[in-house]
Parts: sequence; C-alpha cells; structure tokens
Amino acid sequence: MTEIKLINIGFGNIVSAHRVIAIVSPESAPIKRIITDARESDKLIDATYGRRTRAVIVMDSGHIVLSAIQPETVANRFLFHKDGINE
Repeated sequence: MTEIKLINIGFGNIVSAHRVIAIVSPESAPIKRIITDARESDKLIDATYGRRTRAVIVMDSGHIVLSAIQPETVANRFLFHKDGINE
C-alpha cells in the first residue's frame, strides 16, 4: 500500500505531496489568469488566511491552492519530505 505523504503549506494547511504538479510564484500574468480561471470554475483553494499570496500550488486534479509562504519554502518542505529527511 502506498503511503500518503503530506506537505505543510502554512497555517496548518496540508496538501498531498504526490498530487502536486508545480509550485510557482503568483507574479506573472499567465499565473494570474490561472488563478482567475480556477476561481470561476470553483477549483481555487485559498489557504492564505487573508495574507498576500506568495505561492501558487498546481494540483493534478486541476485545483489551484494559494499559500502565503514563499514557493522556495514549500519546495524545500516537499524535497526534504520526498528525500526521506522529514519522515
């Protein structure tokens, strides 16, 4: 049986590591369009708790998750967990 690996994306919010496709910065126009499209199609999950969005996490289900922590921080948590350091 495959073990589910979870990654903390800030404020106690967690995503499944094996469902993450990309972790990107929200600054560019294409990413802003992705966020708008996800909001309109009810596929947006806002986990910022009202703070500024710093990372956009793209899931394999088509959901877009907004996080208030830096993309590098999320990626480091993901990499450490994936390499077994965080287990």
